[in-house]
Amino acid sequence: MQQQPKPVPPAEYQEQAIASMDAAALVRILQDKSAPEFQKAKACVRLGELGAKEAIAPMAALLGDEHLNVYARYGLEPIADPAAAEALRAAVAKLKGNVQIGVVNSLGKKRDELAVPMLGKLVYGQNVPLAQAAAAALGSIGGLASAKELQAALGKTTGMMKMVVADAALVCCERLIADGKREPALALYAVLSAPTTPKPQRLAAMSGIIAEERSLARPR
Repeated sequence: MQQQPKPVPPAEYQEQAIASMDAAALVRILQDKSAPEFQKAKACVRLGELGAKEAIAPMAALLGDEHLNVYARYGLEPIADPAAAEALRAAVAKLKGNVQIGVVNSLGKKRDELAVPMLGKLVYGQNVPLAQAAAAALGSIGGLASAKELQAALGKTTGMMKMVVADAALVCCERLIADGKREPALALYAVLSAPTTPKPQRLAAMSGIIAEERSLARPR
């Protein structure tokens, strides 16, 4: 039996056409219920490159979609407008499972400091994968507020979760140093150097302190 040829997407949905579209046309693809999933994914990626504010709401509407969640997040992450981070924060409470964890990861990538209080609470939740993602996001965000949340969590978590929190705290230390906040970083390293910290992370913290001391000793 002769195979039927695959249907060709309309010209306006073909990949080369999407790459040259403006934001308004791309948003129309996202809002078109008949648009193929592949084209919607490409439209999200392109909208992220354009940094289009008008695309925030249409992409946020796709965050609950198991197939398009990753593309919607990819599109939202580079958009500098505060509404993009706000949409991601709002989605956390509405979603569950992998799509929720993905949104938490995106908040970490955006280094959204306004998400810190919410992430700090999630660290203590019974949903272990979500708690681990929240801790990692705090580390990626960095800053003094994240350092405070992670330091508190170091004293309240145990087992594997404590190791995840300690790893996140180490990343936070690196972020603080990169942002010129050396003293808070050293203070967090000192907390991580305590005997109650899992050995791999404790040794990494000690190495971090030594590296900072050596950097100050070098001739300027």
